[in-house]
Amino acid sequence: MSTARHVATIDLLCARSFPAERAASEVGTSGPGYHLAELASGESFWEDDGTRRAQDAEQYEAECAALASVLAASWGEPQLVSLWSTRVRAAEGEDIPEPWRELSAGVGYVHLWRTGGRWVAVGVSHQGEEHPFQLLAAVTEIDPA
Repeated sequence: MSTARHVATIDLLCARSFPAERAASEVGTSGPGYHLAELASGESFWEDDGTRRAQDAEQYEAECAALASVLAASWGEPQLVSLWSTRVRAAEGEDIPEPWRELSAGVGYVHLWRTGGRWVAVGVSHQGEEHPFQLLAAVTEIDPA
């Protein structure tokens, strides 16, 4: 994983306009008012005894913290925002706007900044015991849900 590459991707998304319709991009998905990027993704854990999963969890959290530290040097300290209540509200049928709905499905909390009139969030997603970890970034004009 390369923190410099992740910062470059986030900078690109911060400068990019939002599409009128949801569509795939070279780094993830974009839609009205947001970009969501998969900065890094690991391997699944179907054959793991739990050892590699624990190592990957530590690695992805460290990479996220390093990325947040670099971004904080430019934008100031982030807010640490739990997405737990967003996930619960979505599960109860509330209409949660993207990218917050997708983020909350697997990300427990995000490092969040407000810069240039947009929200920037980074976090680690893990959607189940066998599924890989992902380092995700969102750039959006939609207030956190």
